Amino acid sequence: MPNTIILAAATAATHSGGIVEKLGIEPKAIIVQMISFLILFAVLYKFGIKPAINTMAERQKKIADGLDYAEKMKAELAAAQARGEEIFRDASLKARQIMADAQQSAKTFADAQQKEAIEKAGDILAKARQAVELEHKKMLADARHEIARLVVATTERVLAKQLTDADRASYNEAASRELIKN
Repeated sequence: MPNTIILAAATAATHSGGIVEKLGIEPKAIIVQMISFLILFAVLYKFGIKPAINTMAERQKKIADGLDYAEKMKAELAAAQARGEEIFRDASLKARQIMADAQQSAKTFADAQQKEAIEKAGDILAKARQAVELEHKKMLADARHEIARLVVATTERVLAKQLTDADRASYNEAASRELIKN
């Protein structure tokens, strides 16, 4: 492309000899300046403009990547917050369930303890009644025996006679039978 421009400029300069010569322009100098300008432009483009354009493109890409990354992080943060809230709700529900279970267990345990205490109290009361009844029977038996002995002793004195052991046993037995009937 630069060769065609130079050739076009050279041919134009040679054909329009009148204007160029009137202005005092030398076609060879213009062609050399154009070649110098093209070389300078090519060097500047290769070492100055192109690296600047590449650097700007890289920066734009980094900025775009940074914005994309920021958007991703924003989405991840929102997702993490949602997960955190969900975990908190689950933990709250589990805590309420554990509390309800603990209350139910405590109530069941208290009811069982109360029932056991009532049963033990009933057993103790029954044993106490049995002990009182046995003591009552023993006391009645002792009282009957003592009454029978007193009856025999009184009978012995009333009759003023010495009774034998067999007589005493028979009177004791008879007196005991009479007392049991009444």
